Amino acid sequence: MRRAFLKRGVAAALAFALPAVHAGGWQGIRQRGSLQVALYQEMPPFHAQGRGIDVDLARALAAQLGLGFSALPFAAGENMGDDLRNAVWKGHYLGWGPADVLLHVPVDAPLMRATPQVRIVAPYYRERVAVAFDRQRLPALESLAALRGQPIAVAGLSLAGWLMLGAEGGLLREQLQTHLPHGVAAAEALQRGEVAAAAGLASELESVLAGDARFALQPLPAPRAPRDGWAVGCAVRKDADELAAALQQGMQSLQASGELQAIFRAHRVEPRL
Repeated sequence: MRRAFLKRGVAAALAFALPAVHAGGWQGIRQRGSLQVALYQEMPPFHAQGRGIDVDLARALAAQLGLGFSALPFAAGENMGDDLRNAVWKGHYLGWGPADVLLHVPVDAPLMRATPQVRIVAPYYRERVAVAFDRQRLPALESLAALRGQPIAVAGLSLAGWLMLGAEGGLLREQLQTHLPHGVAAAEALQRGEVAAAAGLASELESVLAGDARFALQPLPAPRAPRDGWAVGCAVRKDADELAAALQQGMQSLQASGELQAIFRAHRVEPRL
């Protein structure tokens, strides 16, 4: 699932790659004085060009642990197992990684069983697939069939794109504008009036359209869309017991203080857990 919405066509070159070194686990991190956090590249609103929710969250988590923050941005691999290997427990064959922690990993039991070298802790957001539409052109949207004849923006290489291509037996295929890189671009097309609706992740659509009364935003009414969405959290090495506990405690503190929610709202995304 995560691969369906993270992969953005041809992988971008690595933004920067100073190798990370696991020097003595938690004690080594403390001695180094900074937490190195792996971040997916070009995944707005969580990370794009050094900014985003995950960037702010990583910095806040590091501060909770009494550490500085160092980013390791990287392009998504072919599958989640590749990302966990490269960014968390082994490192890439080109010499970069692993980092201390990777953000935005699905909290998924099958994924954890398939990758016993890591553990996934500290969930911080529940994502879902959504659709936004122009209230003037579509007063309501009870089913995707109501979009028949209307132009729709969606990133083709995404979970939303896959769902829209198959929706209503392929009824909407000819109306889809699928050349877009992500749901943020789809929402921007809707905002400019180029389409009647846009599909993507709720976070992508909200980051552009939140507070704009011209548009409605709701879960995608498609049978194959995950009804309850999916939670994302932090991945660390399986043997990183102290780091895992510190991240869990730090995330709980950020939530209790309201700082976690404030980070999301600063990027116009409603916090959900």
